[in-house]
Amino acid sequence: MPLLVDPALPEGTLRSISQPPLAADHLTLRPWRAADADAVRSAFGCPDIQRWHVRRLDDRAETAEWIDQWAARWTAETAASWAVTDEADQVLGQVGLRTISLPESTASVSYWVVPGARGRSVAARAADALTRWAFGEIGFHRLAIQHSTANTASCRVAVRAGYSLEGTLRQAIKHADGWHDWHLHGRLRTD
Repeated sequence: MPLLVDPALPEGTLRSISQPPLAADHLTLRPWRAADADAVRSAFGCPDIQRWHVRRLDDRAETAEWIDQWAARWTAETAASWAVTDEADQVLGQVGLRTISLPESTASVSYWVVPGARGRSVAARAADALTRWAFGEIGFHRLAIQHSTANTASCRVAVRAGYSLEGTLRQAIKHADGWHDWHLHGRLRTD
């Protein structure tokens, strides 16, 4: 069935380029590497990351699969993920684009930070850098952040990264303890 409007971003927008490293105020956002496996597995062992991201990694094979998936998802233009690292290339967290829709020029931003790096605005700085790149270099029109209303830390990150709270979606996400209402934050390229 043909679209009645031209796609906002053409197919191939992402896969025609290599996933770039991005600079973010004493942080680097870079594609994941096989050498990050121990850091990733440790991160997914954190109860807070498990709680809000509703998954864990049980062994090295699952960890390797998690890392390896990102290259294919970049090529498919469905999602992207960057390791957030410090100046010594130590993994501090993750920031990424999920539910990418090139025809609508939209995506959702996700993030997590390892316990030892929390409280230093790592997620907000990384989300802001990714947002600036997505709007400025790629040309996305709208980005969103969604999180459980019980995740107040994620709400603070969204606001610090310039995302306005737009509303609450009732019982929109299921966590281990049941259904949660979801805050929806949004940011436009023109904001």
